[in-house]
Amino acid sequence: MALLEVIEFLDETGREIIHRVPEQGSGEIRLGSQCIVRESQVAVFFRDGKALDVLGPGAHTLTTLNIPLLVNLIKLPFGSKSPFRAEVVFVNMREFLDMKWGTPQMIPFRDKEFGLVRLRAFGTYAMQVADPQLFVNKIAGTQGIFTTDRLEDYLRSILVARFADLLGENLTSVLDLAGQYDELAGATRARVTDDFAALGLNLKAFYINAITVPEEVEKAIDERAQMGAIGDMSAYMRFKAARAVGDAARAEGAGGLAGAGLGLGAGVGLGGVLASTMAQAMQTPAAPGADLLKQLDALRAQGILTEEEYQAKRQEILARSQPQSVPELLKQLAALRDQGIITPEEFEQKKKDLLSRL
Repeated sequence: MALLEVIEFLDETGREIIHRVPEQGSGEIRLGSQCIVRESQVAVFFRDGKALDVLGPGAHTLTTLNIPLLVNLIKLPFGSKSPFRAEVVFVNMREFLDMKWGTPQMIPFRDKEFGLVRLRAFGTYAMQVADPQLFVNKIAGTQGIFTTDRLEDYLRSILVARFADLLGENLTSVLDLAGQYDELAGATRARVTDDFAALGLNLKAFYINAITVPEEVEKAIDERAQMGAIGDMSAYMRFKAARAVGDAARAEGAGGLAGAGLGLGAGVGLGGVLASTMAQAMQTPAAPGADLLKQLDALRAQGILTEEEYQAKRQEILARSQPQSVPELLKQLAALRDQGIITPEEFEQKKKDLLSRL
């Protein structure tokens, strides 16, 4: 049985909000004992689930003048040193600035853009004990909480419940959340203020640090951002088609050309039209450059390539046509001339260049 003659609590961490002396339960206190209360502390005498007398900072000799409610309740027998059983709950009255809150698991919400999404949120808040006697009655008496860790868990559960309810009422799309942190934080603080006041607490501030979504939703958001960055989709398709033709010009033989055809069909969404055009071009024996130029003609005719893009790619393909021998190249040039793809003048010029290499 603990006999308390000096009652005090020294908080070396500065993080304790509530602490009971003795920690295991009530102890025997003699009249005339010393109660030492440090700055920013109050000592609340507590018995039978109820906070009775409160002492502020300073050194106090316990007498019937200091704790009259407790002494009268116990009705001490004669003798100024008579002991009585009670608990002393020390309450830290300073402002706690960097307290953490967060959802223990992801909470499902309905989003107008992505359907059902799961969100996790976390942040910080600041609080201070406003009414120590009410605080001890509600927390220690009603909830049976005598440790700071359990108190923080209890307050966190209140904050998360109010925040989740508010977010469910106001959420339209996760894409808009980043610009609503301050508004959501202010609304949550307004809702929680009465809950904290009922516990003898003052919620000084409430902040949302982040609201996060699962990885698959992040990927969907990134894809949507990429689509927005593209801008004019038709211009983008023309660019992709021109680049695919250039890649095909670097490929060797019919296999490379067929692969280019597949890339074009998938890249610009031409489907069966472009595939059919390229298949027909490959059925007739012609030079790889002629096939590519026919494809360029088809793309220009369909409006996928502009005249400038067509001419640039045409010159590039003509420059990259490299058969294994000069006679083969002359045959291919003759085929291009006969098909009307190059002019007779261009044929003669290329012919002179090739003959000069012999």
